[in-house]
Amino acid sequence: MDPLLLGALVALVTILVLFSGVSVALGLLIVSAGFLLVFDGPRSLELMPEILFGKLDNFALLSIPMFIIMGASIASTRAGADLYEALERWLTRVPGGLVISNLGACALFSAMSGSSPATCAAIGKMGIPEMRKRGYPDSVAAGGTLGILIPPSVTMIVYGIATETSIGRLFLAGVFPGLLLVSLFMAWSLYSTWRSGNAAVLGAGSYTWKEKFEILPRVLPFIVIIIGVLYAMYGGIATPSETAAVGALMCLVIAMVIYRLWNPRDLWVVLRDSTRESVMILFIIAAAGVFSYMLSSLFITQSIAEWIGTLDVSRWVLMAAVNVFLLIAGFFLPPVAVILMAAPILLPIITAAGFDPIWFAVILTINMEIGLISPPVGLNLYVINGIAPDISLKTILMGSLPYVACMVIAILLLCVFPGIATWLPNAVMGGAV
Repeated sequence: MDPLLLGALVALVTILVLFSGVSVALGLLIVSAGFLLVFDGPRSLELMPEILFGKLDNFALLSIPMFIIMGASIASTRAGADLYEALERWLTRVPGGLVISNLGACALFSAMSGSSPATCAAIGKMGIPEMRKRGYPDSVAAGGTLGILIPPSVTMIVYGIATETSIGRLFLAGVFPGLLLVSLFMAWSLYSTWRSGNAAVLGAGSYTWKEKFEILPRVLPFIVIIIGVLYAMYGGIATPSETAAVGALMCLVIAMVIYRLWNPRDLWVVLRDSTRESVMILFIIAAAGVFSYMLSSLFITQSIAEWIGTLDVSRWVLMAAVNVFLLIAGFFLPPVAVILMAAPILLPIITAAGFDPIWFAVILTINMEIGLISPPVGLNLYVINGIAPDISLKTILMGSLPYVACMVIAILLLCVFPGIATWLPNAVMGGAV
């Protein structure tokens, strides 16, 4: 069978298998084993166990469970609520300060947890009731709790491992685009609040200086950890995996000391949930390795890359098509699965077209964030609905659409000004080799 037709068949079967309800990792293994057995013979299955476990034989993978523990230990405390409250107290005099506090807390909590849904849940539990109580529109309350592109990002770690790209460079590449998204989100939120016509929501109560300063000791240690982790990583003191381990330990210690997380049951929940999420991600990584081997063994990856290379289109038309593909994939699959399945095919194509793989990682991550707030599998939408069940999913979705537009604008700006993503990694770590 022609490799391109075979590739289309693989795509169709993969979609059907994943839509059947099986887990992503198991679905990829089933598809891989089936096609290898039919088109490459039974002997091709002998390599599957070696590839499966060999894909996990990577020291950099240790950073994934460590950053997940780091985020879980923070999410299990009131750190998100305290962070939100601290910003609210200091920004209360600023017009629309509650909106800025909400999004600022999302940005900082993203830097601590590396997870968009975790950010959405932690800040949303405090932010949504407070914003609704003060008369902010439901759409702003729903859309303003998005996790954003701030390092450390589990998505970036997975991309770095899948493409053998420097994780340190990827983290740095996400800083300015993340700040760009924060700015766009804040601008839209303030405009939306002003347009609502309720001037009362633009101002809030006042706090004394004592009230402003008394909250700082509860949040400053976590911010110090973020700065310390990034300094250790980029100062050449330790590898990403080592800094993640130290950061996880320090977050656990601070959670126990400041938030009295002494109960063994609470600690067990943190470790249990972190282990469960880590195993899920690592299993997907291992299964995606087998899936990539199947695509390469049947010459599907090479044929697709060769076919795209023969197309007489500009590289920007090609990039637009890649973005559409990523958006559609992100609507139905979790970010980790999309990255691991698509990276082996897309990376040779985008590098051959002259695009920077570090820059492309930022584009891909923003596409994945759009998928997290888009139906039918938009996880953040359901997180918000769980926090405020009286807000319909339709209202939440309508509230998230302007933020989708902000992300699309960010992608366009990154296409016009790629230095937004590439300048900081090159300035700190030197030009890419």
